[in-house]
Amino acid sequence: MRIAVVGLGAVGARAARQLASTDGVDEVVLRDVQADRVLEIASSLGGKARPEQGPYGSSPDADAVVIATPGGTHVETARAVISRGLPVISCSDVIEDVSALLDLGPEAEARGTTVAVGAAFSPGLTCVLAAYAADRQDAVDEIHVARIGTGGPACARQHHRSLGGVALDWRDGGWVRRPAGSGRELSWFPDPVGSADCYRAALPDALLLVPAFPGVARVTARLAATRRDRLTGRLPMLRPPHPEGGVGAVRLEVRGRLDGVSTVAIYGAMDRPGVAGGAVAALTAVEAAQGRLRRTGAAGLAELVEPVAFLAELARRGVKVAAFEGS
Repeated sequence: MRIAVVGLGAVGARAARQLASTDGVDEVVLRDVQADRVLEIASSLGGKARPEQGPYGSSPDADAVVIATPGGTHVETARAVISRGLPVISCSDVIEDVSALLDLGPEAEARGTTVAVGAAFSPGLTCVLAAYAADRQDAVDEIHVARIGTGGPACARQHHRSLGGVALDWRDGGWVRRPAGSGRELSWFPDPVGSADCYRAALPDALLLVPAFPGVARVTARLAATRRDRLTGRLPMLRPPHPEGGVGAVRLEVRGRLDGVSTVAIYGAMDRPGVAGGAVAALTAVEAAQGRLRRTGAAGLAELVEPVAFLAELARRGVKVAAFEGS
């Protein structure tokens, strides 16, 4: 099995390392606009790495392709890959990217392949957790996502931009757009992260979760931010982001019904977003290359993977999920 990784930032590099240590993966094709980055990652992966230097005239020759370039750049690469009938795994969390990738669904379906959209920490792991919670309820009424932390510089810049954009929520059968940086909520993440104020932001989670759960009444996504983050969201970043962010976390709350009784399920995960996102992308790529995704077309992971088996394999790779038990 040969899997390509396009873009070797914090998430892409981690995905490549996960793939290189996966049984059954014989070769990991590496591409990035920075030639020295390709060689650096290839040297750290050993014999399974196949570095490819640009300029690139065509899509990679592989059984599945992970796209981990900065958000906003995935659609053309994905279109070229699916034109060859190959599955695509996109790590983008940019609303415009996610929307355009979902629009590739009919073409992907016609070619018998799949575009896995938002396959990282959040969206990605959060989508799998939503599917896990839904399997334990008769109906899902509300889904609320919160996250804290960033993967690498590209992720940090995107989070900064998202606080200066327009938030997209789903409410009672329609889309609701509100200013990013509004709607403060105190969210509790797994220890040692703890609590943080979270705000509306330009996040694509609802675009992936609403199709996966027909009849859901509300879907929201919030991002942890400081007062300075909110005030400067519409300005250029004041200082360069760290090469790789520290510990981050996600929190997912699913409200529904079971046997006619209202239920609330809360799950969370704590890890470095680049590490966890890379593991999710790598595992999705393996599932795609082996033909184990649930359907063709374009969708988020809530529609594409079997949640129990997926979460069990993530736990084996070191990305573990916690469930809130209490009142």
